[in-house]
Amino acid sequence: MLVPLAADAATEGKKVILAMLVVGLVFVSVIAIGELSHWVRHRRR
Repeated sequence: MLVPLAADAATEGKKVILAMLVVGLVFVSVIAIGELSHWVRHRRR
């Protein structure tokens, strides 16, 4: 009975890690888009 629970915990852990990576990627892309637009606006002057 403990082995399926351990497999479930490992699967849940993978899902949590993947979700954290996706959220981090979203944050980094928003920052990168903001910096890029700032750089483009600055170059147009």
